[in-house]
Amino acid sequence: MNELSHLDEQGRVKMVNVAAKEATLRTARARSIVVLPQEMMRHLEHGDIRSKKGSVFQAAVIGGIMAAKRTGELIPLCHPLGMDSCDIEIHVNDRQEVVIDCTASITAKTGIEMEAMVGATMAALTIYDMCKAMSHDIVIKETRLIEKTGGKRDFRREE
Repeated sequence: MNELSHLDEQGRVKMVNVAAKEATLRTARARSIVVLPQEMMRHLEHGDIRSKKGSVFQAAVIGGIMAAKRTGELIPLCHPLGMDSCDIEIHVNDRQEVVIDCTASITAKTGIEMEAMVGATMAALTIYDMCKAMSHDIVIKETRLIEKTGGKRDFRREE
């Protein structure tokens, strides 16, 4: 396992210095999975859930993108980045789970994984918020990095 990048030689917290790194194209895709109770899944039509607040999945896309743009303000020591793109896709899989994929990209000296993770997570939380009036039996099952490119090494999780 590599050394923790946010600690100095004395074990004190530090922000990673990226000054000497080369700016390269970096992409990341993260996924969150939300499990909704069956009674809520009955409200699914045309790939979305309508609530009194409006389109649940469209609100989740907006919430996820807004949060991804603010990742540097939310996570301590995370570099603030101006993303080149952020895309969130939401669908229901064959196990009746809501799958949220957030893909972010940037040409920069540091990676964009945290922005993708924050985007997917906030989209999941937005779904919870918009649906909690119908049920509190909503589970945000997981959030994980699916793939990243650029930087020292690429990564791809077997799906």
